[in-house]
Amino acid sequence: MAGVKALVGLSFSGAIGLTFLMLGCALEYYGVYWPLFVLIFYVLCPIPHFIAKRVSDDTDAASSACRELAYFFTTGIVVSAFGLPIILARVEAIKWGACGLVLAGNAVIFLTILGFFLVFGRGDDFSWEQW
Repeated sequence: MAGVKALVGLSFSGAIGLTFLMLGCALEYYGVYWPLFVLIFYVLCPIPHFIAKRVSDDTDAASSACRELAYFFTTGIVVSAFGLPIILARVEAIKWGACGLVLAGNAVIFLTILGFFLVFGRGDDFSWEQW
């Protein structure tokens, strides 16, 4: 039952994050859809972790080179997702208010992704590894 509550909470927070992103694009005052390119980063973010989980051995070692490389790539993807709206606002492709909404959406979405891995990544009764 705890897994269902966590899933509902994560889906709610994901919807809030996407709402911030859509507000940054669709409000009539902003009216530009360039910030939607951060959706690519949302899709790319968990991929290094999935690859590292499949490739690395399941030893209890404190560190793995494959896992560390996955953390490095994931950090680069997350930083790029926060940097893109700032660069777009800096070159005046979007307004700073839209940038703020997109950054708020980024924070919520990436915390939701982190929460998903913390809740479902342990291999308990329900695991994403089954998919």
